[in-house]
Amino acid sequence: MESLSKYYTLLRDPTRRKIIEILGNQEKIGFKELKETLGLGVGTVYYHLDMLSDFITQDKQRKYRLNDRGRALYRILKEGNIPATLEISETFSHRLGRWLFLSPVFAKTVKPLRFLPFSLVILLLGAYGSAYAKLDPALFFYFPYSFRSFTTIALLFVFNWLGLFLFAEFFSFLLYKRVGNELQLLACIGIAAIPMAAYPYIYLTIPTVLSNLDAMALNTIMQGILMVLQIWSLLLVSAAFCFGKGLRLDKAIIISLTAVYINMTVLFVLGRFS
Repeated sequence: MESLSKYYTLLRDPTRRKIIEILGNQEKIGFKELKETLGLGVGTVYYHLDMLSDFITQDKQRKYRLNDRGRALYRILKEGNIPATLEISETFSHRLGRWLFLSPVFAKTVKPLRFLPFSLVILLLGAYGSAYAKLDPALFFYFPYSFRSFTTIALLFVFNWLGLFLFAEFFSFLLYKRVGNELQLLACIGIAAIPMAAYPYIYLTIPTVLSNLDAMALNTIMQGILMVLQIWSLLLVSAAFCFGKGLRLDKAIIISLTAVYINMTVLFVLGRFS
């Protein structure tokens, strides 16, 4: 095989190692049986299978089996001949990346009914904050000094993120033929809204904390904060698509970037960007 260091990210995840071991022991297995064996949600299993796409294949009955590379990898895992460069211990950078993407939180949405109330609270807090601060929400953007009513602004915030949910459903099917698992995706979308839901409260707090700065300096600081939150929100939305629709990150980010570009295009057409 090629240098296994190329597959470091794949092998250090215990679920993916377990999938390789299951397929190596049973030769082939259906999706439902694999899901029950792993005890994970639909989206999570699809995600790990997608990550292992170089090592597995499906037969005519749509059952998963290892290909030649997968069988070679299974033998290496079984014999314990893993190079030192592939130590399974979690590095600091990996832990940091997991929390940047809130992966431990998203992983728990495998039982979405438990997380839907939490996601709803995030959306409601964002809606209330936007309305109270008089910030017009436009998904990844905000526009100050809104003349809309409190209720209209609040509803706009919620509808923006529900619209993103419908957009993700449509594009994940259009591009990757992924269907189902709607509740987990909805729960993940609510979690991904955390940065943008927090911004109105930061917007209201910063001028009070930094009251000695002039208006231009405050505006520059707020733009910088918003940009950081936008980037973080984009990462979380991509993670939401990974866990909610079982997509690999490189596929999920295509949908995320498409949403951002459409968001910006609509705002340009409406004349919101000067």
